[in-house]
Amino acid sequence: MNLEITPATLSNLDDLVPLFDAYRQFYEQNTDIENAKIFLKERIEMQESIIFLAFDDKKAIGFTQLYPSFSSVSMQKVWILNDLFVLSNYRGKKVGEGLLETAKKFAEDNGAKGLALETAENNPAQFLYERLGWQKEEGFYHYFWKV
Repeated sequence: MNLEITPATLSNLDDLVPLFDAYRQFYEQNTDIENAKIFLKERIEMQESIIFLAFDDKKAIGFTQLYPSFSSVSMQKVWILNDLFVLSNYRGKKVGEGLLETAKKFAEDNGAKGLALETAENNPAQFLYERLGWQKEEGFYHYFWKV
């Protein structure tokens, strides 16, 4: 495999959209290519997220998307690793690891406090996160208010 990871731009949108749509389907959402393209185009144009795309010989095989946030307590920027997806036939080939390491380097290079992520209790990627130095926080509850 010839793994290359690069920041996504509008010129990568056609590579990114099918991966993003597959990611959403993994989380039991209906396919929606049209709105996925609009959503991602807005994030890139408005610089509201950073997306890294993984390629194997120019074929898009995975991505991660980071959203900025801030910690008032430490008065530092924090990046939320909101999305991580690798095509099923590329899992176990260090693509996810490459995307996570790229995200970590990006956070370091940009003076952030760190990266935060949230995952399901049964997500097997937890082993990857922990192997790469992510620490599971204890003693916190996450709440969400839905409109």
